[in-house]
Amino acid sequence: MQMSSQAPSPSLEEGNWAARRRSVLDWLIIETRNERFIDNILVEMCERLQAVGVPVARATLHFRINHPQWLGARILWRKGLAEAEIDLYDYGTQNTALYLNSPLYVINNGGTEVRTNLEALTEEQSQNSLYADLKAEGLTEYIAWPLEHTLGKRHVVTFTTDREGGFEDEHVGLLSDLLPALALVSEIRLKNRFVRTLLETYVGPHASEQILAGATTRGSGVTVGAAILICDLRDFTKLSDLWPRDDVIDLLNGYFDAMSEPIERYGGEILKFMGDGLLAIFPLSKADAAENLLQAIREAEAAIALLNKDNVQKGREPLGYGIGVHVGDVMYGNIGSRRRLDFTVIGPAVNIASRLESLTKETKRPVLLSRAFVELAGCASSMEHLGSYPVRGIGEPIEVFAFSGNGPAPVLRVVGE
Repeated sequence: MQMSSQAPSPSLEEGNWAARRRSVLDWLIIETRNERFIDNILVEMCERLQAVGVPVARATLHFRINHPQWLGARILWRKGLAEAEIDLYDYGTQNTALYLNSPLYVINNGGTEVRTNLEALTEEQSQNSLYADLKAEGLTEYIAWPLEHTLGKRHVVTFTTDREGGFEDEHVGLLSDLLPALALVSEIRLKNRFVRTLLETYVGPHASEQILAGATTRGSGVTVGAAILICDLRDFTKLSDLWPRDDVIDLLNGYFDAMSEPIERYGGEILKFMGDGLLAIFPLSKADAAENLLQAIREAEAAIALLNKDNVQKGREPLGYGIGVHVGDVMYGNIGSRRRLDFTVIGPAVNIASRLESLTKETKRPVLLSRAFVELAGCASSMEHLGSYPVRGIGEPIEVFAFSGNGPAPVLRVVGE
């Protein structure tokens, strides 16, 4: 989405460079206050630079984004583009020859400027794929500068021109004068993104939205209907005593990947990891929540089977697990002490799911489901009825179901069909 503020008046073309600089700088400091997205700011900034006579043909912003999966992001604008392109880079990128031989590496490691004449590349520079690609696009000069954020964090901005002879000194002076304001503007947006990413990483996307919207009072929350899934590894204490620490961490990460990815893919929300267990909900406000939960279990079991195959090949014990599933109303909100809160779900329905998970040890079935859940999902006929079991803390016995033949969850459908 592009910003809607007006471009500078053509009369600035006739003014001196100080006036042109002031027009872009005032816009950057004052008029971008209500723009949330730094990519939109980059697009309009470049358009304004062109309008005042700075021949920018390409510009990029490079940020490290503090994400568990992605190392950083590049925002790219080219002349003629109405919207910027955004690319994400994983952590392996920082070890590649492409990065280690790039201007970004120089700037990220203390360099103050990389300025390259693309019209007269040295033999060594010609071997650099970035410079070769830019020259092939008809670009003539490339400049990279650091964007200094607080606490010593350093990011990168680049400008490239297609003007014959490259940038003039006046162009470079105006661009460099924008750097402090651009650093400030980008840091504000980046920190907003960082806070959101941090919350999504630790509490999940829905809970993070609630917290950012101001739901931070102890006891605040809402009652929602949800299908509840609780999963726990078997014999983890023994494994953690026998295996090296790094192997235990790899084990947990592989197990949580196997469980979490299908849950999130089918619309569930993981509320917390509890040692070697997890708690997830599928809100009933979403269509087919119960069926989606079953699909998630089916795919998670298949992923854990592959993980166990790898464990056996490495001489390790296969992983055992227990999953309890129930459905009901839960209180979804802030629970905790005055100074430390947890955004989670509580209620009898959560307790029943937890008891069912514990009951998997007694029944020797990896997945147990309550009658309330299988009736909601409409899958009772494809399940095995194990009978009623007394459950600790619950007044009446609970009817318990398992997958027929001790096999995986039935294939119901594929999301998107």
